[in-house]
Amino acid sequence: MTSSSQVLEKLRKLKMDTEFHWTPEGFSVGRGKTYQPSELAIVKTYRFEGISNPSDMEIIYIIKANDGLVGYSQNAYGAYTTHETEEGYDNFIRQIPETGHDEQILFEL
Repeated sequence: MTSSSQVLEKLRKLKMDTEFHWTPEGFSVGRGKTYQPSELAIVKTYRFEGISNPSDMEIIYIIKANDGLVGYSQNAYGAYTTHETEEGYDNFIRQIPETGHDEQILFEL
């Protein structure tokens, strides 16, 4: 079984561990750069469901920016979302196209 910590460790080893943080202006990576959905692509999604605790439901989106930066956005999902007070996150993530299916093999564990 793959855990979220294993996925994050794999990303760290591949130097693809930049976290995209939600802001009302878009996804920020803390370098003064903010990305809009049209500048991003979701290349892989990992979902984790808690076996004994429903609050353990989590999703990790592997995201590639049009400038080549690859990173991730992590969130609990369903009723346990960590972005519940951040209006717009769900709508923003839905606008990012899912592409790069040829790249998904890079993220197999």
